[in-house]
Amino acid sequence: MRGFFDLQINGYVGVDFNSANLNIDDLHRACLHLQQDGVDGILLTLITDAIPSLQSKIRRIVEMCRQDAVIQKMVRGLHIEGPFLSPVTGYIGAHPAVHAQKTDLAGMDLLLEAGEGLIKLVTLAPEMDQNQQLTRSLADAGIIVAAGHTNASLDELQAGIDAGLTMFTHLANGCPREMDRHDNIINRVLSLADQLWISFIADGAHIPFFVLGNYLKITGLEKVVIVTDAIAAAGMNPGLYTIGGCEVYVGEDGVPRAPGGTNFVGSGTKLLRMATNLRDELLLTQAQVDLITKENPRKLMKTAIDSVLN
Repeated sequence: MRGFFDLQINGYVGVDFNSANLNIDDLHRACLHLQQDGVDGILLTLITDAIPSLQSKIRRIVEMCRQDAVIQKMVRGLHIEGPFLSPVTGYIGAHPAVHAQKTDLAGMDLLLEAGEGLIKLVTLAPEMDQNQQLTRSLADAGIIVAAGHTNASLDELQAGIDAGLTMFTHLANGCPREMDRHDNIINRVLSLADQLWISFIADGAHIPFFVLGNYLKITGLEKVVIVTDAIAAAGMNPGLYTIGGCEVYVGEDGVPRAPGGTNFVGSGTKLLRMATNLRDELLLTQAQVDLITKENPRKLMKTAIDSVLN
């Protein structure tokens, strides 16, 4: 029986995948814990950073995959979330705004070269991609392009879709708490749900369960994917953790936040727990849960991940 597949995971059981000091032993340990928690594969996610720093991180992870069979089996690809995101407060979320930038074809080429084919998914803001050049280039190369951390207009979203954009990353997050009540990024994306895959974080904190239920009634389940957006705090006790160079505090509720603030910084919830949430809180059937935590991620990535998933 197939296990879970997580398209967005930044860390696990105390291991920060975005750390410049990530080592093979720690990543191996995290992959073993993922296996134990019923996960068959992940897209290891790297968030916004300077291009040279991202290059270095990507090269290191590629080499770890080459050297360690456990890591190679679990890490089916990389999800590069940034740096081509909106720098506007609220939309940038927990990403370092100082490194957010307009799309850079040459810079992306450097990341792709470092990835040696391992980069499978890129999240960007369509309004940061002039004439959707990068979207078109990535899509032509068989890489899944998602919108996220964006305040793209309907026209900009549609232009992205026409250029090869196929997904939206963690809808209802990576946006301000206060927006126009009608014309906002959530409603724009929902209006285009028939053209997009949409991922959601099902921890109950990023989206209250009744709200997630409302969204799923609109989108249906056929093109929905549940992601954890987990950081190093997943599977750990309350305390202080990191994602990249940023400190994150996890309280008794298990929700990672910026110290002294209310902003969420990734999730501390395992996919196994999110599957339980979907059954217990949204009353989905087991078949429906399996569809959006196991089958749909594989369907979405079918063009980007090799036949080992089949």
